[in-house]
Amino acid sequence: MFHSGFVLFPNLTQLDFTGPLQVLHRLPGATTHIIAKTMDPVPSDCGLSLVPTTTFADCPPLDLICVPGGFGVDQAMADDETVDFVRRQGLTATYVTSVCTGAFILGAAGLLKGKRATTHWAYHDMLALVGATPEKARVVRDGHTITGGGVTAGIDFALTVAAEIAGPDVAQNIQLAIEYDPAPPFDCGSPQRAPKAILDQGAARYAKRQEAFKAALLAALRD
Repeated sequence: MFHSGFVLFPNLTQLDFTGPLQVLHRLPGATTHIIAKTMDPVPSDCGLSLVPTTTFADCPPLDLICVPGGFGVDQAMADDETVDFVRRQGLTATYVTSVCTGAFILGAAGLLKGKRATTHWAYHDMLALVGATPEKARVVRDGHTITGGGVTAGIDFALTVAAEIAGPDVAQNIQLAIEYDPAPPFDCGSPQRAPKAILDQGAARYAKRQEAFKAALLAALRD
């Protein structure tokens, strides 16, 4: 039996969690744990509440731990219970993983030191603050640590993990089953391809948020 665990915290981005969940729960012999501090529903950043299946205290040892990102990362990486749980499970898990800014919770737990890693484009350069080497890619693997880029990259990340665990045939069958065949109306999903005007608008939106996030990250690392 393969135990996968997803860490929940208030104001996470639900697609960071539900995209990989939809893929990884389909692995043969997989048992999926949705983990939070309590069994109370956890609000996401889009109004959808998520229901845990177990708590930090009751969660069994995990073969794979996955930490999503979202606006709630600022508080989560400063929360001792959350970081201690991620650190404890990460030290024994076969796969230590994250999606989007969830990488910084791994970083706050000391699990990205000396590792190549990725995250959402707007926060990418901050990975160096947690001792990681930033690498611009949808999915980055360094040993047993696998990180995904921003939000939708979580599906690519999960299919990569599925192929690693169960083989490429299983991963491709899952991809077909969920009809993951992206054909977006605009080729604007990364800073490398977005028109300059759109990129400038996005960078401006994130500028103030980046300042607050960096301050929260440095505070978490000092504690």
